[in-house]
Amino acid sequence: MSISHQDHAYPEPAAHPNWSSRHHKPRPLTPAQQKQNRDALLRAQHTPRPRHTRSTTTKAAQ
Repeated sequence: MSISHQDHAYPEPAAHPNWSSRHHKPRPLTPAQQKQNRDALLRAQHTPRPRHTRSTTTKAAQ
């Protein structure tokens, strides 16, 4: 079953121009950028996340 335009309450917005851009290819990362990304990824994977503690004050105590 296909959906026609009459089934919508409002028209679908136009796509952003960047989504349909076919003529620009992303530049490849330089070896220095690749190394920086690898180092950042390793740090993020092996660094424990800080634990957020709940505050001990409650609204009744205030």
